[in-house]
Amino acid sequence: MAQTQRRERVYANNRRAFHEYLIVEALEVGIELTGTEVKSARAGKVNLREAYARVERGELWLHNAHISQYDAGNRYNHEPTRPRRLLAHTREIGRLAGQQTQSGQTLVPLRMYDKKGKIKLELAVAKGKRSFDKRAALAERDARREIERATKVNLF
Repeated sequence: MAQTQRRERVYANNRRAFHEYLIVEALEVGIELTGTEVKSARAGKVNLREAYARVERGELWLHNAHISQYDAGNRYNHEPTRPRRLLAHTREIGRLAGQQTQSGQTLVPLRMYDKKGKIKLELAVAKGKRSFDKRAALAERDARREIERATKVNLF
């Protein structure tokens, strides 16, 4: 039988991270969730906008990620912004801890997605942009859009 290729489903994107930070390196990590959190995440009720990760006592933790309560969760529901443990190899956690201590660098989640039935998180080592960097990025994006518009008009 031919094996079908499964497409990964993205539950949440952190588009603001690309505007606020310069992405140095990205890493795929697992995330420890309760049952109602998994159901809510699969329904797409995840917000990573204000989220960040931190290495604490040799473990990697995700803070401020908002996973809404599951509608049919009754008394077993979870707290929406509780800290969640991220799953990575010890060596990777040590390396991330070293990079986190460097000035201006932080750990930011980029997206939450499904991979082979498991919920994964793409975590990035990021460096904060200054306001003039943000303006330059916006100007570059606008210029690229204008060029694309001009070439589309000339083709037809």
